Amino acid sequence: MKKHQTPKLPHQVDTDWSGVAQWYDDLVGQGGGEFHREIILPGVLRLLELTAGQKALDIACGQGVLCRSLAERGVDVTGIDSSADLIRAAGQRSGEARIHYHVADVRRLDFLPAASFHAAACVMAIQNMHPLAPIFQGIGKALRDDGRLVIVMMHPCFRVPKQTSWGWDEAAKVQYRRIDRYLLPRKTPISMHPGSDPGLYTWTFHKPLELFFKALRQAGFVVDTLEEWPSHKTSTSGPRAPAENEARKEIPMFLALRAVPMRAVARS
Repeated sequence: MKKHQTPKLPHQVDTDWSGVAQWYDDLVGQGGGEFHREIILPGVLRLLELTAGQKALDIACGQGVLCRSLAERGVDVTGIDSSADLIRAAGQRSGEARIHYHVADVRRLDFLPAASFHAAACVMAIQNMHPLAPIFQGIGKALRDDGRLVIVMMHPCFRVPKQTSWGWDEAAKVQYRRIDRYLLPRKTPISMHPGSDPGLYTWTFHKPLELFFKALRQAGFVVDTLEEWPSHKTSTSGPRAPAENEARKEIPMFLALRAVPMRAVARS
């Protein structure tokens, strides 16, 4: 396990999770939280299609859950995060020689060797990043022609902070998802640890799907896979349980995109 540090961009707005790194590390643990284990990691590993000996890039790797999972499968992983505290936690949990950690602004990936990674992932972090263009451009330069980028986020149509919520229709006995705003991009403060310090917050950057597709296209990518993942949880008691379970199956919690370099598509 190796660590490297590069400076942040001047005057950048910090959106990393250094302020709650210890709490987050305790919460996620060695193998990830419940949603990581049940939904996110299995889906990401399947979409990445990596085999032992290949090289992967984990953008906003946090305390290294995906890095460790890939290393266990024989993949050589480079994990990048702007939080030195989370990279420190990742290093303490990761003894694998296959993992190389960097503290860096993911909008400045020019230190990575060009065309050297088989795949890249950005898991549950893209909505804390802005702008998208330099991130996707940097990843595109680092990927091989046959590489792929997997992005997983809270579904931007149904899980917009402070703009979407669950509702209950008493007459129809239906649980529904209320969408107040979607199409316009917005920057929203979100509490990082409301139970401990409500005043500690970071920013989330909501963008509609078209902006993700546009930014990927401008960086030389084409999306070849889009998947919508519902929650695995179920309600087992109470009069609303059947409606709650139906709503979970119908309204996805996560969105997964896989994009590949256009240069590879053009040659095929």
